[in-house]
Amino acid sequence: MTSTLDVGVLRAEPGTKTRGTVPADLGALTVDIPLTLVNGAHPGPRVVITAGVHGGEFTGVDAVTRLAAMLEPGEVHGQVVVCPVANPPAVYQGRLGVSPVDGVNINRVFPGDPDGGPTERLAAWLFANLLDGADAYVDLHSGGIDEVLTDFVGYRLTGDPALDAKTADMAGALGIEDVIFGLNADGGNSHAAAARRGVPAILVETGQLGERDAETARRLVGGLYGVLSRLGVLDTQAQDPAPAVREWVWAAGVTAETTGLWYPEFSAADDVTEGQVIGHVVDPADGQEHKVHAPATGRIFYGMRGLTVAPGAELAAIAAPAPRDSGDH
Repeated sequence: MTSTLDVGVLRAEPGTKTRGTVPADLGALTVDIPLTLVNGAHPGPRVVITAGVHGGEFTGVDAVTRLAAMLEPGEVHGQVVVCPVANPPAVYQGRLGVSPVDGVNINRVFPGDPDGGPTERLAAWLFANLLDGADAYVDLHSGGIDEVLTDFVGYRLTGDPALDAKTADMAGALGIEDVIFGLNADGGNSHAAAARRGVPAILVETGQLGERDAETARRLVGGLYGVLSRLGVLDTQAQDPAPAVREWVWAAGVTAETTGLWYPEFSAADDVTEGQVIGHVVDPADGQEHKVHAPATGRIFYGMRGLTVAPGAELAAIAAPAPRDSGDH
């Protein structure tokens, strides 16, 4: 028999679904986190799905809202916690990766600090209230309003063979061809921080340039059904066989070294070689041009399309094909 599912002021008894908001105290302000709690009629794992960690990334927010409406407790084995807007200030008040409250990118500070600034407190709240007790975690992202992107699934290797195998299995169930893994679980990304706590966790990136495409959202809902089925939460089977996975490993990130106007010379999914010029930054004051070179050979999976950049701005991310013997990771 499943147990009661409680998150803050929301409660779902076994065999029921509850929707509402839960207040999160961030010190300088309080924000309302929208949640759908689906407490299945049958025992099973607890799966947490978040979207809206960043502003201006709409596909995941749309898809997970559709999913929350579609899930029926009588069909669910276990519990599903759906959070369509994990970072309300960034989603509703800002449109980029940083929060307008304090200028912090929440996906660099997980698992957060309950005594830190507002965004660090929000990260800590999400981990304490949603991730604590989770058996699996899916975090949905998209290419933001200034970002080209080709769809991929990401996860981190932890060195725990059983955990890494389960995470890889989840990644393959999405129906997205390209899967990129990091060689460790370091850093402040939500899925990396969850992995460090022993939770199988994947990052899903779909859509680009802040698009709100209904067909892309529907495909993502289908992929999420595939993951929930693979985890044993749903009995449904995927209508289409999942494509063969192409594995990649993160190779390099490209960041701006100067303030100016960014003129990229690549598209998402372009293959580049180390040393290749992939764009240039022009100083609007004197017209001086600074060439930007690819630091590694591989494929560009996402990149900046905004015109104005400052030092440290992420211009591109490159992954390389995984070694052929990567199957034993």
